Amino acid sequence: MTDSEVQSAILEMGRKARSASRELVKLTAAQKNDILRAMADGLVAREALILEANSEDLAQAETNGLSKAMIDRLMLNSKRLAAVAQAVREVADLPDPVGEVLADWTRPNGLRIVKKRVPIGVIGIIFESRPNVTTDAASLCFKTSNATILRGGSEAIHSNTALASALQDAGAAAGLPANS
Repeated sequence: MTDSEVQSAILEMGRKARSASRELVKLTAAQKNDILRAMADGLVAREALILEANSEDLAQAETNGLSKAMIDRLMLNSKRLAAVAQAVREVADLPDPVGEVLADWTRPNGLRIVKKRVPIGVIGIIFESRPNVTTDAASLCFKTSNATILRGGSEAIHSNTALASALQDAGAAAGLPANS
């Protein structure tokens, strides 16, 4: 892809995410929690595909001479993937921060001011090659009703793609808006 094509693709991704963010704010806390639990189940259901994608990343990492520590951070196995899915379930169990009133006061002129938590809209995150960050970032952003654009390190491209696909597909089946 040329630089212009990459720029166009990123701008289009941003437009789609912004549109999705307008749908995310309509979801109730219960709906978001159900979607998050479905996403966790989707990770478990796609274990074989995710681990296969991860093995491609690990093979490439060895070929590229990555350190043992970096390869360990990159590695997924059944136990680690179960922990990743459990982390998504734990996000579902957190209280919904959206709409939480942080402060409430009335000015001398009678004007009432309320400070409350609201979604940002779209959050972009660039992160290192740790596959679990894909699910952690996506689930936390979703819990706060924000669409997310993720860019993980190239060393984990196959793992991240498989994880994101599992989250998106399982979430969509449970009501996750497209391009979230």
